[in-house]
Amino acid sequence: MGPEWVAILALVALFVVGTVMPINMGALAYVAAWLVGMYALDLDEKTILAGISADLVLTLIGVTYLFAIARQNGTVDLIVRKAVGAVGGRVALIPWVMFAVTALITSIGAASPAACAIIGPIALGFAGRYRISPLMMGMMVVHGAQAGGFSPISIYGVITNSVMEGAGLEPAKLTIFFSSLVVNIILAAVLFVVLGGRDLMSTRLDPDADEVGEVGEVEPSGPHAGPRHRDRSTEASGTGATPSTGTTTGTTTAVRPDHAGTSREHALTLFAFVAVAAVALYFEKNIGFTAITAAVALSMLSPKAYQNTVKQIAWPTVLLVAGVSTYATILTTAGSPEFVGNWAAGLGAAAIGALILCYVGGVVSAFASSTALLPVIIPIAIPLIAEGGLSAGLFVAALAVSSTIVDVSPFSTNGALMLANRPDTIGEQTYYKQILTYGVIVTLVGPLLVWAALVLPGWGS
Repeated sequence: MGPEWVAILALVALFVVGTVMPINMGALAYVAAWLVGMYALDLDEKTILAGISADLVLTLIGVTYLFAIARQNGTVDLIVRKAVGAVGGRVALIPWVMFAVTALITSIGAASPAACAIIGPIALGFAGRYRISPLMMGMMVVHGAQAGGFSPISIYGVITNSVMEGAGLEPAKLTIFFSSLVVNIILAAVLFVVLGGRDLMSTRLDPDADEVGEVGEVEPSGPHAGPRHRDRSTEASGTGATPSTGTTTGTTTAVRPDHAGTSREHALTLFAFVAVAAVALYFEKNIGFTAITAAVALSMLSPKAYQNTVKQIAWPTVLLVAGVSTYATILTTAGSPEFVGNWAAGLGAAAIGALILCYVGGVVSAFASSTALLPVIIPIAIPLIAEGGLSAGLFVAALAVSSTIVDVSPFSTNGALMLANRPDTIGEQTYYKQILTYGVIVTLVGPLLVWAALVLPGWGS
């Protein structure tokens, strides 16, 4: 058995074990990387450890550290109150505002993880306070990032079109961009409906309430509307709506900051947010470095208030992503993606080969970097385009979308950022299982639907 098969089987095994047993999949991935790397690929331990995505780990640490400070001093509460006022207390608009803002940021050139790192914690802060499904809110942010991710001036768009040109294909900038935009809008709409969005449409909040946790005086409409009162027992216990349903009721959780921040602290924290976004997006500096620098600067200004904030960094998520990113490098070193891709390209039916490549892109990208995968998988598709009668623009669009919609996976950067910034109204293990379930559904069904919508209509054209 070749190393490519060993790596694939080990991937399946760690996924099954991590799903069935309450063991951090990052730890399992480290074990798999060590065993497969040493005994199937004859790599030394130093080479195996070099596969860790230090950039991703630093991003997770820096972003969750900075937003832990913002939550602790009440700045997130302030942002939430102002944003609710901007939408007139219409809770149903909040997820779509987050979707649109994230899409705008990525469409003008921001990296998808950077956009999710900036918007995700704020969006999930809304979810925790206004009893919106955390799964819906987090995934709306990720789908928003991918919706704008293939604009002609975005990172994904530039990579994809440059690879097409390098492979001698005519770039299809608008085809790829609008394909990703439409697919992600559809997925976001489905999430909105399934996870309680219709219930939110009749919900209004008072943006002028004294406490962010008290803005949940819901004014439902309809024939059964009547006065409602907040449930003080719910408020005291800090519990929220049932995470799996995403429904909204007349009660809300009063989530109060650990440290009652001053106006000065709020102003400095907001300035830190803007500075991090500007330095990371405009000057193209690493968002992990910028975020952790801002967090340290804020901590130095109030060292006693934030002396324990570092404990709130999402360390289990850091382990998860560090381990999986290490194994993803082992998978690539073993040649598993190329092995499956070349086999698919060698099939007699071009359309079936295209479907397999879409699944290869989706499955691999759910565990690895989409940015790294796109330059690999597009050249593999050239034989199908040249000899199979497939439309180059539509096929590449299908590959691009299939390889990025799966970034909702908790093993990808974007999904991991949502997991790391979960609201307090939902347990970490519960939220992890929700994101994992949704990620599996998208990975299994998404490439098939994208293939049917984009590849089949262009077959033979």
